[in-house]
Amino acid sequence: MGDKITFTIDGKDIEADAGQTILEAAEAAHMYIPRLCAHPDLQPYGSCRVCTVLVDGRPQSACTQPVAAGAVVESGTDKVTEIRRQIIEMLFVEGNHYCMFCEKSGNCELQALAYRFGITAPRYPYLFPHRDLDATHPDVFIDRNRCVLCGRCVRASRDVDGKNVFQFVGRGPEKRIAFNSEANLAGTNLDVMDKAVDVCPVGAILRKREGFRIPVGRRAYDHVPIGSDIETTAAK
Repeated sequence: MGDKITFTIDGKDIEADAGQTILEAAEAAHMYIPRLCAHPDLQPYGSCRVCTVLVDGRPQSACTQPVAAGAVVESGTDKVTEIRRQIIEMLFVEGNHYCMFCEKSGNCELQALAYRFGITAPRYPYLFPHRDLDATHPDVFIDRNRCVLCGRCVRASRDVDGKNVFQFVGRGPEKRIAFNSEANLAGTNLDVMDKAVDVCPVGAILRKREGFRIPVGRRAYDHVPIGSDIETTAAK
């Protein structure tokens, strides 16, 4: 990358490359910033706001905000933690997430974030929206009850697979993931090995016949918190 700049995260001096995002710079410094829509293989999107930080006192999404020399970033403060907790809780109540029955349990990033933040039950009332699922594809099914509208599948299908299978339709409470087929998922050109199938952070898009191939107890977040691969003992 280009020239080096220095800024601070929670009082710690961070050296970064000009053009990096705050999320990228923090990760290079072994500082974990929670995220949900962000993915290392996809372009930043900034939709979920779980990665919210305060930059010189103003909230910004760390996955899209470029680093700036001398910037003062707050990430682990009580104020920022509360913002993230509220966002995570709202994601739970705005969908229908039944973790104990979900095939993604233990590998779900939303569930893992709730554990990391000590959320055992949301403080907000559940909305219990009516959402459908589509199991017409021979190898993949989509359950919109679990979808958090992170846009990973949209970006992966468009930018990596080159297919544009998924896209958002509707606005506000009516916003949902749709397909490039007027009929159903089986009518699309989605392949079971597409990147769009891999990147879903929750249990909304799953391959059939593989749900419990990895036993409970051996999944990514069964024993270690999400972000443990980024953090180091010295950085904690």
